Amino acid sequence: MAYTILIVDDEPALQRLLGEILTQAGYRIETAGSCQEARSRFQQAAPDAVLLDVMLPDGDGFSLLGDLRRERDLPVLFLSARDEDEARLRGLGLGADDYITKPFLPQELLLRLGAVLRRVYRERGEETARLGEVEILWGKSALRRGGQGLPLTAKEYTLLRTLWENRGRIVTIDSLCAALWDGPLIGYDNALMVHIRRLREKLEDDPSHPRYLLTVRGLGYRLAREEEP
Repeated sequence: MAYTILIVDDEPALQRLLGEILTQAGYRIETAGSCQEARSRFQQAAPDAVLLDVMLPDGDGFSLLGDLRRERDLPVLFLSARDEDEARLRGLGLGADDYITKPFLPQELLLRLGAVLRRVYRERGEETARLGEVEILWGKSALRRGGQGLPLTAKEYTLLRTLWENRGRIVTIDSLCAALWDGPLIGYDNALMVHIRRLREKLEDDPSHPRYLLTVRGLGYRLAREEEP
């Protein structure tokens, strides 16, 4: 499997160098030169890992790490010219999987990136499933439709997993709310509808006329085993 790596760095020369190193090693690459661009590419490409610079023109990598991890849990490695212990400890303390100081040897980068990818995705497994034309990448918390990666938020992942495990059967509103939120379930119905709508936008060709994520009025929702009339 060819992993997709998002390179976030504002130095075009380093972007090109990293791209060459990773492409020759068999990876697919996406690039971004700012926090704003990185958020956009992250949504569009559903990368398997991120190589992240600390200093960016419109923010810093530490804050961006938190933003990306709120969307989806995936491996993040810092690449930084800052080799101070404080910066390294801060990055690792925020949950980065590694912190590599520039300049670095290409082989060192490949070894450390490969080790992180093997560890993370071996632990999660590479389980996939298919719903019509949509491929569900459980290990990546993402969908792939028409060649486009569609990352799932934590709530969308839990919602889809719960429906998938009960595929073909009605899952009540209360059961779905209990899967998504702890504590009393009163008042979560509207929030559930929002997550259902957003998940349909990723799963369905026409979210207003769903084929797979079906509403059972007054009861809950059902994920069809196959396309149904």
